[in-house]
Amino acid sequence: MTMKRMLLLGLFAPFVVAAPALAESPFDGTWKIDLGASKLPEKPDIFLLKDGEYECQSCAPVFKVKADGAFHPVAGHPYYDAVSIKVVDPHTVVETDRKGTKTVVSSTNSVSANGQTLDFSFKDMTAANGSVVTGKGTQTRVAKGPAGSHAISGSWRTTSLSNFSENGLVLTFKEQGDMFSMSTPTGQSYTAKFGGPAVPVKGDTGGTHAAVKKTGPRAFEETDTRGGKVVMVITGTVSSDGRTMTATVDDRERGSHATYKLAKQ
Repeated sequence: MTMKRMLLLGLFAPFVVAAPALAESPFDGTWKIDLGASKLPEKPDIFLLKDGEYECQSCAPVFKVKADGAFHPVAGHPYYDAVSIKVVDPHTVVETDRKGTKTVVSSTNSVSANGQTLDFSFKDMTAANGSVVTGKGTQTRVAKGPAGSHAISGSWRTTSLSNFSENGLVLTFKEQGDMFSMSTPTGQSYTAKFGGPAVPVKGDTGGTHAAVKKTGPRAFEETDTRGGKVVMVITGTVSSDGRTMTATVDDRERGSHATYKLAKQ
């Protein structure tokens, strides 16, 4: 579902960090996100599928489309502009997101027989270089949908993520003087000056800009904007032994928060 697109945005697109001006920066090198050690957003996703229409009530902005398997336009979303909702059976829904003529995200979402869990698998194809990120996850029901609605209706909180492809978990950072560079296998990259203006994130199809500043010898704060509006703030700290990084993600669009652990490779 589109919730997976939002989740991925909070995790990977883009993930920008800053490093202190030392001969050997604690941020330099390749890092991998440890999903099992991360604290996922607690704010639930809210969906309603009833009377042939699907509404993502937790998306920013909210959208509603017919659940007839055809693509329908949606406005205000940086990574997609049309959504298709296909009802496979009373417990399964397939969502496909498109930008222009390109399919950018597809996901299959299946609710358990008792209606308490939702398992999903997805393919994220938003990368400008053509890389595809795949993964799976589970959500737990927080609230039921209204009478007569599809099983996917209601509120769901993501409780686990697994089987992510390597290209969706790995990031490489490099500090040179007062400049910092970031790159990913999926093609996002940038070089920014600490305390300087926001710069475009190359390869980010949503038009994101990033600005970074140092908040301590091993700490940073990153502010992401689109169209001049702050959409995400990331803070991070490298451990004293230099082996792990803790990053907190404040998603200003959806009002959600998460904490991720990364291990130096």
